[in-house]
Amino acid sequence: MSAYPDTQLFIDGLWRDGSNAHLSIVNPASGEVIGRVSNAGGNDLDEALSAAAAGFERWRQVSAFDRAKLMRLAAEILRGRTAEISRLMTLEQGKPLAESKAETMGAADIIDWFAEEARRAYGRLIPPRATNVRQMVVKEPVGPVAAFSPWNFPLNQAVRKVSAALAAGCSIILKGPEETPASCAELVRAFADAGLPAGVLNLVFGIPADISGHLIPHPVIRKISFTGSTAVGKHLASLAGAHMKRVTMELGGHAPALVFDDADIDLAVRILAAAKFRNAGQICVAPTRFLIQERVFEKFLDGFVKAAEAVTVGDGLSDGITGRWPTREGSKPWKR
Repeated sequence: MSAYPDTQLFIDGLWRDGSNAHLSIVNPASGEVIGRVSNAGGNDLDEALSAAAAGFERWRQVSAFDRAKLMRLAAEILRGRTAEISRLMTLEQGKPLAESKAETMGAADIIDWFAEEARRAYGRLIPPRATNVRQMVVKEPVGPVAAFSPWNFPLNQAVRKVSAALAAGCSIILKGPEETPASCAELVRAFADAGLPAGVLNLVFGIPADISGHLIPHPVIRKISFTGSTAVGKHLASLAGAHMKRVTMELGGHAPALVFDDADIDLAVRILAAAKFRNAGQICVAPTRFLIQERVFEKFLDGFVKAAEAVTVGDGLSDGITGRWPTREGSKPWKR
């Protein structure tokens, strides 16, 4: 395998290039272009929609037991490829290799968890008013899903969307992150190699606004899942609402941290520094401001400064690196 392979779209069971010009992938540690990702055009998206519609009809007929069995196999395949996937993730995303390994192993665990949830999609009986009536709730897969996952955790966020959809019996079109496509593609490859039927899981990359504007209004799509900024979430929610589509969103947080004088200050410093500096602070749970009770302010400040000084930023593949360079807007592979 090359140092960083070009990433293709995955549509109807086949890896293929997009109809638009490729986008460049930049290593955030060096600023160098390390590869390319395929860029989906309208025709590619239409084919993905057709594939997802057909894939849904096939996948919904698979029993929950067999869906779970296939998902557990995909999890084992992912675990077996941890070393290579972690290397790709660090190259494209910049996080230390140890964090990439933990994310990959954690992604496999998430698949296993949802595999078991597939067998627990219980309905319920409702006590009726009339004795000659039986009322029940039966849960059915809602239909093809359009999912949008972010760059900062390219496996962790994508796997939650993919696994939930597959466990429920839905097909899915995953719009992966253009900044970090290779590790996301390896997740899809694990499911494909586990025997997932063609069309059930499709992967596209491209200009985000163009893809969301094409997929969300389309009648094939019955559910939208998005993780990202609040501003983009508002836009997608309004687009989904105009077409009466179900949505699940995890949006950017605004996370103040409060530290009072009866707290264990050393412990507070360790926990909050880890949260603040992980992924250069570009995560949803990173504290945005600290409110410290005056009596312990100096002690907290001294400890937090020392924690900041201990962060070693650099190439995540090198030993001793504990932090990554922040991603700059100009490093995105696409521009409007």
